[in-house]
Amino acid sequence: MSEQRVAIVTGAAGGIGEATVGELTRRGYRVSAWDISQSGLARLPEQVDRRCIDLGDFSSLEPAAQQVVQRFGRIDLLVNNAIFRDLVPMTRISRQSWEKTLSIGLTAPAFLSRFVAEAMKSTGGVIVNISSIMSGRAGGISPAYVAAKGGLDALTYELAATYASWNIRVVGIRPGAIDTALSRDYDPAGQPREDESANELLRRWSQDHIPLGKWGRPEEVARAIAWVASDEASYLTGTLLDVDGGWSHAHFPASLRRGVLGE
Repeated sequence: MSEQRVAIVTGAAGGIGEATVGELTRRGYRVSAWDISQSGLARLPEQVDRRCIDLGDFSSLEPAAQQVVQRFGRIDLLVNNAIFRDLVPMTRISRQSWEKTLSIGLTAPAFLSRFVAEAMKSTGGVIVNISSIMSGRAGGISPAYVAAKGGLDALTYELAATYASWNIRVVGIRPGAIDTALSRDYDPAGQPREDESANELLRRWSQDHIPLGKWGRPEEVARAIAWVASDEASYLTGTLLDVDGGWSHAHFPASLRRGVLGE
């Protein structure tokens, strides 16, 4: 068996997933990149094992994990990153949208972790669940998404307790405002605004609340994932790591601080 580490990254065709594939590849991993977007997967490096997989199709998960083991002989890291989201409040969300979000964002990570853990049992490994700081915040605009992320946080604790005896660490990473396509989709299609767009309003408002004063980049989250998966984090499991520029625990926006302090 090769000593080169092997990683599976879901939602790998863009944003945090694509950046994670690049970071892990640079660090010497053999990466199996999973996504539903064939065109997005085509942008990834040629040496990456690119698999067009619908995580909402439960029947595809275990065979796909087994294929990775058959090709590479091992799995050392699973990054549960894929998600689906509709910006629809609870008053109007359809059951189909709700179930699709929970299927991709919670059910797939749960059972894919189980299937991958079986492959890790003899060697140990790391499972990283990509959540969101929105799992603990109320926005009123995407109930299925925040429910899935809140469930993923709880699942992280449960899986860490379940698989610790197999030397498998499980850690959740909760990004804040990261500059990805998912974070730029707040403007309703076909509804132009005369003033600032919803995206522009969100960026200006959020940057005022983030102590570091800016949105993060996918590469910054990818480096956090790679560190969590490394031996340097060998005693880290069953916990959540916020990668959010300090937003989660900042009470006053920068504009108010400046006013209070007279700066």
